[in-house]
Amino acid sequence: MFLWKSTFCIFFFHLASTQWSNYSFPKDFIFGITTSAYQIEGAWSEGGKGLSIWDYDLHQNSSLVVDKTNGDIACNSYHRWKEDVELLKHLGVNFYRFSISWTRILPLGGKDTKINDEGVKYYNELIDNLLAEEILPYITIYHWDLPQVLQDKGGWLNETLIEDYVFYARTLFQLFGDRVKHWITFNEFFQFCEVGYSDGQRAPFVSSPGVGGYQCSHNALLAHGRAYRMYEKEFKSIQGGNVGVTVDGSWCDPLTPTSESDQGAAEQFTQFNYGWFTYPILLGNYPPIMIDRIYVLSKQQGYESSRLPAFTSEEIKMIKGSYDFLGLNYYSTYLCTFSDNFSQPSFESDCGVLSSQPESWEPSAADWIKYSPWGLRELLVWIKEHFNNPPVLITENGWAYNSLDLDDTERIHYLNGCLSEVLKAIYEKECNVIGYAPWSLLDTFEWTMGYTLKFGLVHVDFESANRTRIPKRSYNMFRNIISSRRLE
Repeated sequence: MFLWKSTFCIFFFHLASTQWSNYSFPKDFIFGITTSAYQIEGAWSEGGKGLSIWDYDLHQNSSLVVDKTNGDIACNSYHRWKEDVELLKHLGVNFYRFSISWTRILPLGGKDTKINDEGVKYYNELIDNLLAEEILPYITIYHWDLPQVLQDKGGWLNETLIEDYVFYARTLFQLFGDRVKHWITFNEFFQFCEVGYSDGQRAPFVSSPGVGGYQCSHNALLAHGRAYRMYEKEFKSIQGGNVGVTVDGSWCDPLTPTSESDQGAAEQFTQFNYGWFTYPILLGNYPPIMIDRIYVLSKQQGYESSRLPAFTSEEIKMIKGSYDFLGLNYYSTYLCTFSDNFSQPSFESDCGVLSSQPESWEPSAADWIKYSPWGLRELLVWIKEHFNNPPVLITENGWAYNSLDLDDTERIHYLNGCLSEVLKAIYEKECNVIGYAPWSLLDTFEWTMGYTLKFGLVHVDFESANRTRIPKRSYNMFRNIISSRRLE
């Protein structure tokens, strides 16, 4: 029975791939690839760089990472960035999404602190060389590496950080905005807020269930809105750039497709996990289901007010529509049903939905990613229907191995599957998808999983002093797709 199912799935995928290989990506559709500063740069204490929360926490306690490693050297891209640009050039991408290390530009982090000229020089050289190869830099302003000096003041739980972030963003616009025309304010609010300030599973490893994640995200959303409006007012007419934001989203199918209850659970999951951040930015406020449920549960738990902070009318006006494009990170799909079997207070209890993945789905080395590319199309359609079809740039999408994977056929299968679903979303559902960038160019330091997970289209030998890079089979596959603008 299992063999029959597997054969059927492969046969069905072959038909789907064959069908969609006849379609070209639209002429204005752009292809890129992604990394982030802490995960590839290394040089943690070189060139005048300050201490980030990841530097501090992993030096204090190496057991926070499964293999007890850190990003001190990582891919050593601070010194080997020219090799990375050559790989990008050969790959043929239109854009490269990377992040700026806050502490490499502002070692002391806060507003009105001194700019680090060596850090500016590093990013100037990278940006100028990318542009010389006709590769557009898409810069993520914040990808989780908060200056430790700001975390000492409470980090994203302290609303004063909003001013520090706006100062930092303005500094980047002033330094690089004459050449950089595409900015992403934040990467994945859920991951650095809910996982970092509520679950305590990522830096700064603060455990405040049901409270910390909401306060963090509220301040970060306001910081995003402030930065967007500041660029709009002070820089857009001069520099002519655009500012977006990246939100991670998993799709959820009902556990039992014919169950109205499970259908409701799937929608509630998406409202809480994805709408939490997209609703304020696109519509001005949190999803009504979040506002109502968290208020009621907070009262039942003895809180005087809702654990979910409220926006003022002025803040709603400021944050609504604060985007030029919406970045989407998609990896996997889940099956959902309602449940009240969660500790309280917690985000899981507030959401009230139990999500799972069947054992029969093809697994990756990451326990949270199983082969489910259809969810990407479904989420794109959901975005279109809820937000009037905004421009969506897929800023991450990837498949993990845990060993040497030069012949990475599973990754090729996954990426082809996801890109096939993107074509379906564009041509069948008229979704406004403007581009695609997989995670990631290189095998990287994968946060608390260290170097045990490999997402790169290029292998990095972390045992070698040179951090030798070797393109994988998926690198050549993606290169061919970019060149032909068709699936293989």
